[in-house]
Amino acid sequence: MKISVIIPAFNESKVIGDCLNSLSKQTFKDFEVIVIDDGSTDATKESVRGFPVKLLEQAHLGPGVARNKGAQVASGEILVFVDADMTFDSKFLGMLTKPIRGGKVLGTFSKYEYVKNYNNIWSKCWNINKGLPFHKMHKDNYPDTQVVFRAILKKEFLKVGGFEAIGYIDDHTLAKKLGTLAVSAPNAIFYHKNPENLREIFKQARWIGKSEYKNRKIKNEIIMKVISLIRYSLPLTLINGIFKSVIYMMPQFILFKMIYDLGIEISLIGSFFDEQRYR
Repeated sequence: MKISVIIPAFNESKVIGDCLNSLSKQTFKDFEVIVIDDGSTDATKESVRGFPVKLLEQAHLGPGVARNKGAQVASGEILVFVDADMTFDSKFLGMLTKPIRGGKVLGTFSKYEYVKNYNNIWSKCWNINKGLPFHKMHKDNYPDTQVVFRAILKKEFLKVGGFEAIGYIDDHTLAKKLGTLAVSAPNAIFYHKNPENLREIFKQARWIGKSEYKNRKIKNEIIMKVISLIRYSLPLTLINGIFKSVIYMMPQFILFKMIYDLGIEISLIGSFFDEQRYR
């Protein structure tokens, strides 16, 4: 079964080359790579053109729309969705899709996701904030099923119309439409970079904050936004920042927490005024 690797990219010129180089070293060979430039204002398109990929372009509409666009032109029977700042073990594509190719499941994800830049102090702060070990993207007891699909049969993806374009958590929307969860693919190892300076932390927090309130059990969005505003307010930020900086003996975490929570708060406030939800 052929694989189509779909990569949405918005201003990813600094990292997408490493991603594509990593994909070129896969032991599983029957795949294509489709990059969708999501209205980048940097040299993303120029960075991609040296690689054997299909390059599509669109206005800045977010990764959900970009992934759907890539799926429409994909020639593979299996779709694999990755980010431009990921790199991969040489057996990643083969291991990720093995349960699908074996007819056991319609979609998979991988628990074997590691932090590429775990020695960076701000990357460490990012994982402290998430309650994770410095070198891992998931907890040791992470479940064997989840809502985010990393790979899926194309026919099943197209049958339900792909992702909903709701912003940061658009990749959570597929499981509900399919009525099933993604299943863990053993030993599909890959690496992801955490933000590694204060500018990147603020930028990523702004992106997360645009949809942060949606990933909650309370259905009323106004109530959830207000609760989230309180959660990320300055007094609670300082209490949390000071406490964890002492626990982990990392004073930089106070500054990290202030920058991160400020980014979330600004996006939450913007959501009351219909700020565009894409990065």
